[in-house]
Amino acid sequence: MKYNQLGKTGVLVSELCLGTMTFGGKGYWQAIGELPQNEVNQLVKTAIDNKINFIDTANAYSEGLSEIMLGKAITELGINRQQVVIATKLRIRMGEGANQVGLSRLHIADSVNDSLTRLNMSHIDLLYIHGVDPLTPLEETMRGLEDVVRAGKVRYIGISNHPAWMVVKANSYAEKMGWTKFCALQNYYTIASRDIEREIVPMAISEGLGIMPWSPLAGGFLSGKYTRHNEKAGDSRRDNFDFPPINKEKAYDIIDVMTEIGNEHQASAARVALAWMLSKQYVTSIIVGAKRNDQLLDNIAATQLVLTAEQLEKLDKISALSPEYPGWMVERQATGRMPE
Repeated sequence: MKYNQLGKTGVLVSELCLGTMTFGGKGYWQAIGELPQNEVNQLVKTAIDNKINFIDTANAYSEGLSEIMLGKAITELGINRQQVVIATKLRIRMGEGANQVGLSRLHIADSVNDSLTRLNMSHIDLLYIHGVDPLTPLEETMRGLEDVVRAGKVRYIGISNHPAWMVVKANSYAEKMGWTKFCALQNYYTIASRDIEREIVPMAISEGLGIMPWSPLAGGFLSGKYTRHNEKAGDSRRDNFDFPPINKEKAYDIIDVMTEIGNEHQASAARVALAWMLSKQYVTSIIVGAKRNDQLLDNIAATQLVLTAEQLEKLDKISALSPEYPGWMVERQATGRMPE
Protein backbone atom coordinates (compact mmCIF):
# COMPACT_ATOMS: atom_id res chain seq x y z
CA MET A 1 0.00 0.00 0.00
CA LYS A 2 1.39 3.37 -1.01
CA TYR A 3 0.71 6.63 0.80
CA ASN A 4 0.20 9.95 -0.96
CA GLN A 5 0.26 13.52 0.25
CA LEU A 6 -3.18 15.02 0.86
CA GLY A 7 -3.04 18.12 -1.31
CA LYS A 8 -0.53 20.62 0.07
CA THR A 9 -0.86 19.32 3.64
CA GLY A 10 1.67 17.14 5.41
CA VAL A 11 -0.90 14.39 5.86
CA LEU A 12 -0.34 11.04 4.13
CA VAL A 13 -3.30 8.91 3.06
CA SER A 14 -3.37 5.42 1.59
CA GLU A 15 -3.87 5.09 -2.16
CA LEU A 16 -7.13 3.29 -1.44
CA CYS A 17 -9.80 4.71 0.86
CA LEU A 18 -12.56 2.59 2.40
CA GLY A 19 -15.98 3.95 1.45
CA THR A 20 -18.89 3.33 3.82
CA MET A 21 -21.98 3.90 1.68
CA THR A 22 -22.93 0.23 2.14
CA PHE A 23 -22.99 0.52 5.93
CA GLY A 24 -26.48 0.30 7.42
CA GLY A 25 -28.95 0.46 4.57
CA LYS A 26 -31.56 2.88 5.83
CA GLY A 27 -34.06 4.82 3.72
CA TYR A 28 -32.86 5.87 0.25
CA TRP A 29 -29.55 4.07 0.82
CA GLN A 30 -31.14 0.64 1.32
CA ALA A 31 -30.68 -0.18 -2.38
CA ILE A 32 -26.92 0.32 -2.02
CA GLY A 33 -26.22 -1.87 0.99
CA GLU A 34 -27.66 -3.18 4.24
CA LEU A 35 -24.60 -4.28 6.19
CA PRO A 36 -25.05 -5.07 9.90
CA GLN A 37 -22.48 -4.05 12.52
CA ASN A 38 -20.54 -7.33 12.56
CA GLU A 39 -19.97 -7.16 8.78
CA VAL A 40 -19.07 -3.49 9.01
CA ASN A 41 -16.47 -4.36 11.65
CA GLN A 42 -15.01 -7.04 9.38
CA LEU A 43 -14.65 -4.66 6.44
CA VAL A 44 -13.01 -2.01 8.60
CA LYS A 45 -10.65 -4.61 10.09
CA THR A 46 -9.72 -5.91 6.63
CA ALA A 47 -8.99 -2.37 5.49
CA ILE A 48 -6.80 -1.59 8.49
CA ASP A 49 -5.02 -4.95 8.34
CA ASN A 50 -4.14 -4.18 4.71
CA LYS A 51 -2.67 -0.78 5.62
CA ILE A 52 -5.57 1.42 4.50
CA ASN A 53 -5.52 4.44 6.81
CA PHE A 54 -8.24 6.50 5.12
CA ILE A 55 -12.00 5.99 5.62
CA ASP A 56 -14.76 8.01 3.97
CA THR A 57 -18.36 8.45 5.11
CA ALA A 58 -21.09 11.11 4.97
CA ASN A 59 -23.78 12.33 7.32
CA ALA A 60 -26.47 11.43 4.78
CA TYR A 61 -25.41 7.82 4.24
CA SER A 62 -28.24 5.71 5.68
CA GLU A 63 -29.56 8.87 7.32
CA GLY A 64 -26.63 9.02 9.74
CA LEU A 65 -26.42 5.31 10.47
CA SER A 66 -23.21 4.89 8.45
CA GLU A 67 -21.40 7.36 10.70
CA ILE A 68 -22.73 5.64 13.82
CA MET A 69 -21.61 2.20 12.62
CA LEU A 70 -18.19 3.47 11.57
CA GLY A 71 -17.66 5.07 14.97
CA LYS A 72 -18.66 1.83 16.69
CA ALA A 73 -16.32 -0.19 14.48
CA ILE A 74 -13.36 2.05 15.36
CA THR A 75 -14.16 1.68 19.07
CA GLU A 76 -15.00 -2.03 19.09
CA LEU A 77 -11.90 -2.95 17.08
CA GLY A 78 -9.70 -0.86 19.37
CA ILE A 79 -8.24 1.13 16.47
CA ASN A 80 -5.96 3.98 17.49
CA ARG A 81 -7.77 7.13 16.36
CA GLN A 82 -4.49 8.78 15.38
CA GLN A 83 -3.73 5.96 12.92
CA VAL A 84 -6.77 6.66 10.72
CA VAL A 85 -7.87 9.66 8.69
CA ILE A 86 -11.67 9.98 8.87
CA ALA A 87 -13.55 11.97 6.24
CA THR A 88 -17.24 12.85 6.25
CA LYS A 89 -19.50 15.20 4.32
CA LEU A 90 -22.43 17.57 4.66
CA ARG A 91 -24.93 19.26 2.34
CA ILE A 92 -27.71 16.69 1.79
CA ARG A 93 -30.99 17.08 3.69
CA MET A 94 -30.85 15.62 7.21
CA GLY A 95 -34.33 16.43 8.49
CA GLU A 96 -37.68 18.04 7.72
CA GLY A 97 -36.72 21.51 8.93
CA ALA A 98 -36.27 24.27 6.38
CA ASN A 99 -32.63 24.72 7.39
CA GLN A 100 -31.64 21.07 7.75
CA VAL A 101 -30.03 21.10 4.30
CA GLY A 102 -27.48 23.09 2.33
CA LEU A 103 -24.23 24.90 3.03
CA SER A 104 -25.26 27.80 5.25
CA ARG A 105 -23.17 28.62 8.35
CA LEU A 106 -26.14 27.43 10.40
CA HIS A 107 -26.38 24.02 8.76
CA ILE A 108 -22.61 23.54 8.68
CA ALA A 109 -22.38 24.10 12.45
CA ASP A 110 -25.34 21.82 13.20
CA SER A 111 -24.12 19.10 10.82
CA VAL A 112 -20.60 18.99 12.24
CA ASN A 113 -21.90 18.74 15.81
CA ASP A 114 -24.29 15.97 14.81
CA SER A 115 -21.59 14.05 12.90
CA LEU A 116 -19.21 14.22 15.86
CA THR A 117 -21.94 12.81 18.10
CA ARG A 118 -22.72 9.97 15.71
CA LEU A 119 -19.06 9.14 15.11
CA ASN A 120 -18.29 9.48 18.83
CA MET A 121 -15.16 11.45 17.97
CA SER A 122 -13.67 14.73 19.09
CA HIS A 123 -12.84 15.95 15.59
CA ILE A 124 -13.24 15.24 11.88
CA ASP A 125 -9.99 14.95 9.93
CA LEU A 126 -11.40 15.92 6.54
CA LEU A 127 -14.81 17.52 5.99
CA TYR A 128 -16.20 17.74 2.46
CA ILE A 129 -19.08 19.84 1.23
CA HIS A 130 -21.08 17.19 -0.60
CA GLY A 131 -22.45 19.23 -3.51
CA VAL A 132 -23.49 22.62 -4.82
CA ASP A 133 -25.95 24.71 -2.80
CA PRO A 134 -27.44 27.19 -5.31
CA LEU A 135 -28.99 29.27 -2.51
CA THR A 136 -25.98 29.91 -0.25
CA PRO A 137 -23.15 32.21 -1.44
CA LEU A 138 -19.72 30.56 -1.48
CA GLU A 139 -18.48 33.31 0.82
CA GLU A 140 -20.88 32.24 3.57
CA THR A 141 -20.00 28.58 3.11
CA MET A 142 -16.28 29.30 3.42
CA ARG A 143 -16.91 31.34 6.59
CA GLY A 144 -18.99 28.52 8.04
CA LEU A 145 -16.22 26.03 7.30
CA GLU A 146 -13.64 28.36 8.86
CA ASP A 147 -15.77 28.52 12.02
CA VAL A 148 -15.67 24.74 12.55
CA VAL A 149 -11.96 24.57 11.74
CA ARG A 150 -11.11 27.31 14.25
CA ALA A 151 -13.32 25.60 16.82
CA GLY A 152 -11.04 22.55 16.54
CA LYS A 153 -13.87 20.33 15.28
CA VAL A 154 -12.46 19.93 11.76
CA ARG A 155 -8.82 19.68 10.67
CA TYR A 156 -9.02 19.98 6.85
CA ILE A 157 -11.74 20.74 4.33
CA GLY A 158 -12.59 19.33 0.90
CA ILE A 159 -15.14 19.86 -1.84
CA SER A 160 -17.19 17.34 -3.81
CA ASN A 161 -19.26 17.45 -7.00
CA HIS A 162 -18.48 21.08 -7.86
CA PRO A 163 -17.33 22.52 -11.20
CA ALA A 164 -13.72 23.68 -11.40
CA TRP A 165 -14.56 27.39 -11.44
CA MET A 166 -16.43 27.15 -8.14
CA VAL A 167 -13.48 25.43 -6.46
CA VAL A 168 -11.06 28.12 -7.56
CA LYS A 169 -13.48 30.92 -6.64
CA ALA A 170 -14.04 29.48 -3.16
CA ASN A 171 -10.34 28.98 -2.49
CA SER A 172 -9.51 32.45 -3.81
CA TYR A 173 -12.02 33.97 -1.40
CA ALA A 174 -10.62 31.94 1.49
CA GLU A 175 -7.08 33.03 0.63
CA LYS A 176 -8.15 36.68 0.49
CA MET A 177 -9.73 36.40 3.95
CA GLY A 178 -6.92 34.34 5.48
CA TRP A 179 -9.22 31.35 5.96
CA THR A 180 -8.73 27.63 5.45
CA LYS A 181 -8.69 26.52 1.81
CA PHE A 182 -9.87 23.27 0.30
CA CYS A 183 -7.09 20.70 0.04
CA ALA A 184 -9.05 17.84 -1.55
CA LEU A 185 -11.59 17.11 -4.25
CA GLN A 186 -14.01 14.19 -4.38
CA ASN A 187 -15.39 13.55 -7.84
CA TYR A 188 -17.00 10.79 -9.87
CA TYR A 189 -14.22 9.26 -11.98
CA THR A 190 -13.88 5.92 -13.70
CA ILE A 191 -12.12 4.58 -16.77
CA ALA A 192 -15.55 4.68 -18.45
CA SER A 193 -16.39 8.24 -17.30
CA ARG A 194 -13.33 10.43 -17.62
CA ASP A 195 -15.17 13.78 -17.68
CA ILE A 196 -13.11 15.37 -14.90
CA GLU A 197 -10.02 15.22 -17.11
CA ARG A 198 -11.37 18.17 -19.12
CA GLU A 199 -11.36 20.90 -16.46
CA ILE A 200 -11.17 19.51 -12.93
CA VAL A 201 -7.94 17.50 -13.20
CA PRO A 202 -5.93 20.36 -14.80
CA MET A 203 -7.28 22.73 -12.14
CA ALA A 204 -6.37 20.32 -9.33
CA ILE A 205 -2.84 19.88 -10.64
CA SER A 206 -2.42 23.64 -10.98
CA GLU A 207 -3.81 24.37 -7.51
CA GLY A 208 -2.17 21.43 -5.70
CA LEU A 209 -5.41 19.72 -4.69
CA GLY A 210 -5.77 16.01 -3.97
CA ILE A 211 -8.24 14.02 -6.10
CA MET A 212 -10.32 11.30 -4.42
CA PRO A 213 -12.42 9.49 -7.06
CA TRP A 214 -15.75 8.09 -5.94
CA SER A 215 -17.49 5.14 -7.60
CA PRO A 216 -14.38 4.06 -9.55
CA LEU A 217 -16.28 0.98 -10.78
CA ALA A 218 -19.35 3.01 -11.80
CA GLY A 219 -21.56 1.50 -9.13
CA GLY A 220 -20.37 -2.01 -9.95
CA PHE A 221 -20.89 -1.74 -13.71
CA LEU A 222 -17.15 -2.23 -14.31
CA SER A 223 -16.88 -5.22 -11.99
CA GLY A 224 -16.82 -7.64 -14.91
CA LYS A 225 -20.28 -8.98 -14.12
CA TYR A 226 -21.89 -6.86 -16.84
CA THR A 227 -21.45 -7.49 -20.56
CA ARG A 228 -23.55 -6.97 -23.67
CA HIS A 229 -24.84 -10.51 -23.18
CA ASN A 230 -25.42 -10.16 -19.44
CA GLU A 231 -27.15 -6.89 -18.58
CA LYS A 232 -28.17 -8.07 -15.08
CA ALA A 233 -25.63 -9.37 -12.57
CA GLY A 234 -28.21 -10.70 -10.14
CA ASP A 235 -26.24 -9.73 -7.03
CA SER A 236 -25.18 -6.15 -7.74
CA ARG A 237 -26.75 -2.89 -6.59
CA ARG A 238 -26.53 -1.67 -10.19
CA ASP A 239 -29.34 -4.08 -11.14
CA ASN A 240 -31.88 -1.97 -9.24
CA PHE A 241 -29.96 1.27 -8.66
CA ASP A 242 -28.77 2.44 -12.08
CA PHE A 243 -26.40 5.14 -10.87
CA PRO A 244 -24.07 6.88 -11.59
CA PRO A 245 -24.80 7.60 -15.27
CA ILE A 246 -22.59 5.86 -17.81
CA ASN A 247 -22.40 5.38 -21.57
CA LYS A 248 -23.06 1.66 -21.45
CA GLU A 249 -22.14 0.89 -25.06
CA LYS A 250 -18.74 2.50 -24.62
CA ALA A 251 -18.39 0.83 -21.21
CA TYR A 252 -18.97 -2.60 -22.76
CA ASP A 253 -16.08 -1.97 -25.17
CA ILE A 254 -13.87 -1.00 -22.24
CA ILE A 255 -14.97 -4.04 -20.22
CA ASP A 256 -13.98 -6.29 -23.12
CA VAL A 257 -10.46 -4.86 -23.11
CA MET A 258 -10.18 -4.95 -19.30
CA THR A 259 -11.30 -8.59 -19.27
CA GLU A 260 -8.70 -9.46 -21.89
CA ILE A 261 -5.95 -7.73 -19.91
CA GLY A 262 -7.24 -9.23 -16.67
CA ASN A 263 -6.96 -12.72 -18.13
CA GLU A 264 -3.29 -12.03 -18.88
CA HIS A 265 -2.73 -11.24 -15.18
CA GLN A 266 -5.28 -13.68 -13.74
CA ALA A 267 -7.07 -10.65 -12.34
CA SER A 268 -10.66 -9.42 -12.38
CA ALA A 269 -11.84 -6.61 -14.64
CA ALA A 270 -12.49 -4.57 -11.49
CA ARG A 271 -8.88 -4.95 -10.44
CA VAL A 272 -7.72 -3.78 -13.88
CA ALA A 273 -10.02 -0.73 -13.70
CA LEU A 274 -8.54 0.26 -10.34
CA ALA A 275 -4.96 -0.42 -11.44
CA TRP A 276 -5.49 1.86 -14.44
CA MET A 277 -6.65 4.64 -12.13
CA LEU A 278 -3.79 4.06 -9.68
CA SER A 279 -1.39 4.69 -12.57
CA LYS A 280 -2.62 8.29 -12.80
CA GLN A 281 -0.23 10.44 -10.78
CA TYR A 282 -2.90 13.07 -10.07
CA VAL A 283 -5.07 10.56 -8.20
CA THR A 284 -4.45 10.71 -4.45
CA SER A 285 -6.74 8.01 -3.05
CA ILE A 286 -9.49 5.93 -4.67
CA ILE A 287 -12.64 5.39 -2.63
CA VAL A 288 -13.66 1.73 -2.78
CA GLY A 289 -16.84 0.38 -1.25
CA ALA A 290 -17.82 -3.23 -0.73
CA LYS A 291 -20.65 -5.37 0.55
CA ARG A 292 -18.47 -8.44 1.07
CA ASN A 293 -14.98 -9.02 2.41
CA ASP A 294 -13.84 -10.83 -0.75
CA GLN A 295 -14.85 -7.82 -2.85
CA LEU A 296 -12.75 -5.53 -0.69
CA LEU A 297 -9.77 -7.89 -0.84
CA ASP A 298 -10.02 -8.02 -4.63
CA ASN A 299 -10.01 -4.21 -4.76
CA ILE A 300 -7.02 -4.07 -2.44
CA ALA A 301 -5.18 -6.52 -4.71
CA ALA A 302 -5.26 -3.83 -7.42
CA THR A 303 -2.42 -2.09 -5.58
CA GLN A 304 -0.19 -5.03 -6.54
CA LEU A 305 -1.25 -5.18 -10.18
CA VAL A 306 1.27 -3.48 -12.46
CA LEU A 307 0.00 -2.92 -15.98
CA THR A 308 2.48 -2.68 -18.83
CA ALA A 309 2.90 0.51 -20.84
CA GLU A 310 1.27 -1.22 -23.77
CA GLN A 311 -1.73 -2.28 -21.68
CA LEU A 312 -2.15 1.21 -20.23
CA GLU A 313 -2.00 2.70 -23.73
CA LYS A 314 -4.65 0.23 -24.88
CA LEU A 315 -6.92 1.18 -21.99
CA ASP A 316 -6.33 4.90 -22.52
CA LYS A 317 -7.21 4.58 -26.19
CA ILE A 318 -10.44 2.60 -25.76
CA SER A 319 -11.67 4.94 -22.99
CA ALA A 320 -10.48 8.27 -24.40
CA LEU A 321 -12.76 11.31 -24.26
CA SER A 322 -13.94 12.81 -27.53
CA PRO A 323 -12.31 16.20 -28.19
CA GLU A 324 -14.26 19.25 -26.99
CA TYR A 325 -13.74 22.98 -27.34
CA PRO A 326 -11.75 24.81 -26.01
CA GLY A 327 -9.52 21.83 -25.22
CA TRP A 328 -8.80 20.93 -28.83
CA MET A 329 -8.03 24.58 -29.65
CA VAL A 330 -5.66 24.92 -26.70
CA GLU A 331 -3.83 21.79 -27.82
CA ARG A 332 -3.72 22.99 -31.43
CA GLN A 333 -2.37 26.43 -30.54
CA ALA A 334 0.26 24.97 -28.20
CA THR A 335 2.11 23.73 -31.30
CA GLY A 336 5.47 25.42 -31.58
CA ARG A 337 5.37 26.81 -28.04
CA MET A 338 6.53 23.75 -26.12
CA PRO A 339 10.26 23.08 -25.72
CA GLU A 340 11.68 20.13 -27.60
